[in-house]
Amino acid sequence: MFYIVESSKSFYEACFDLDPVIQRLGFVILHTYDFSEILSRKGIGLDEECQVFEICNYRYAEKMLAADMQLSLTMPWRISIFTENGATQISLARPSTMLAELGENTELSRIASEIEAKMMMIVDETR
Repeated sequence: MFYIVESSKSFYEACFDLDPVIQRLGFVILHTYDFSEILSRKGIGLDEECQVFEICNYRYAEKMLAADMQLSLTMPWRISIFTENGATQISLARPSTMLAELGENTELSRIASEIEAKMMMIVDETR
């Protein structure tokens, strides 16, 4: 379900390096959530760092929504960068796994596999 790699970079370096890779591979960042900061503002301490990046590729989104508007619930796709025991982790939830739960559709499976492959490239190149 998840694809997680450990990075040799610091948390901040990995977050900084993510955007150019996302853009080069045809995606855009729609929104970023800094959970460490969000929780801190609510008086909740978090010992680790965590940022979630919501990303989209407009062509893939168009194809998915044309096939079934309910697929909007599976978008945008997310990449998370977080620390765990001092190590920086970069991860994603596999789109193919999420879409497999919705039933068998060959075209959607192909699209989900393409999205997943590109997202894994983003994670691996950011690493």
